[in-house]
Amino acid sequence: MNNRSYLIKGASLYGENPATIAISAGTIVGIGADASDAVSDPEVVNADGLVVLPGLVDLHTHLREPGQEDAETVFTGTRAGAMGGFTCVHAMANTTPVADTASVVEQVKTLGDSAGWLDVRPVGAVTVGLKGKQLSAMGAMARSKARVRVFSDDGMCVFDPVLMRRALEYVKTFGGVIAQHAQDPALTDGSQMNESPLSAELGLAGWPAVAEEAIIARDIALTQHVGSRLHVCHVSTAGSVDLIRWAKSKGIRVTAEATPHHLFLTEDLAKTYDPRYKVNPPLRTAEDMEALREGLADGTIDIVGTDHAPHPLEMKDCEWQAGAFGMTGLETALPVIATTMVDTGRMTWRDVARVMSHTPARIGRVEDQGLDIAVGNPAHLTFIDPSIKREVRLDEQWTRSSNTPYVGHILTAQITHTMYRGAFTVRGGTPVEKDNR
Repeated sequence: MNNRSYLIKGASLYGENPATIAISAGTIVGIGADASDAVSDPEVVNADGLVVLPGLVDLHTHLREPGQEDAETVFTGTRAGAMGGFTCVHAMANTTPVADTASVVEQVKTLGDSAGWLDVRPVGAVTVGLKGKQLSAMGAMARSKARVRVFSDDGMCVFDPVLMRRALEYVKTFGGVIAQHAQDPALTDGSQMNESPLSAELGLAGWPAVAEEAIIARDIALTQHVGSRLHVCHVSTAGSVDLIRWAKSKGIRVTAEATPHHLFLTEDLAKTYDPRYKVNPPLRTAEDMEALREGLADGTIDIVGTDHAPHPLEMKDCEWQAGAFGMTGLETALPVIATTMVDTGRMTWRDVARVMSHTPARIGRVEDQGLDIAVGNPAHLTFIDPSIKREVRLDEQWTRSSNTPYVGHILTAQITHTMYRGAFTVRGGTPVEKDNR
């Protein structure tokens, strides 16, 4: 916990009215005209022109450690997250070894605590080794020091319906959620991009929309039957949005996420044969992208999840068919949403806080993140300069990997400051090392 006191002046709360915010010992202690009376001898920070939101929360991050440190480490990944305005990320389970036991999730949590950039919440595997044959030790992970509440085999689909039903039943006992990677493996064997006339033209095996939609439909039915909670990872098709909208109309406890890249990029980029644009699920059509934007704006899609998926250079600097699936996304998520949703008038900054902070924290059962900017709440804050438009450059990325798909694109807004537990982890667009906080 940081013991410094700050008086932040001129920041626009949720992009609305400017206010003064007083922070002491990691907590917001005053807002408004009387804030200066709430702290003694504070450091004054001028935030004129900046939008302030609650710290961003990502429900879908791949930090790769343990075992894949050539792509990312918990330190480098969480530093990149802080640069993107995040104060909490959920680390997916497809590490080496897989995070399917209490000891591995506790290791990831300890690494995150040591790095100190943000709060790392491990995601536990649903099945042992992500193999889809036997349920993992979910209860032990839930009771561990990591207090796991989100379970996912992301990268692999929990395809066996009996196993999926048992997982949904099991997590009910401690308020957990199953986050499903919706992909029928039989329909996507060898797939390389979205199945469409373009895939036929390019000679690349197609990944049909129905392979996602069929699993989502099945899991909605299972969730309704069991009375549990389902979260659908990286929704990518218009049909999937329709299914989720129907499920919510019936009161079924389903939530869903869209990634920044599915909201911004389309299958047309496969024409380049550049593996930077190879991702699972694949980039879809412009019509699918529009349906996702509409679904995010109207609340059908609950959150933005980055699916930050770093890879070593050799796994992307190669021909398309040999390239790995995945893109980095922590540092560019907020600017992509600002560009696609705020600049276009589809969403306000308060809406951005809902889909990138409040709701992901609620889904992940993170009690001290995603809270309103209010007196008495922890000082997890993200400051944004909405006036900046800048070109994404590879040499300005802080993740260990270089597989961002946004190089050369002009995006709106820049994270200028990130505050975690009352201490600046990013200041003036630069990471702040622990000794200087």
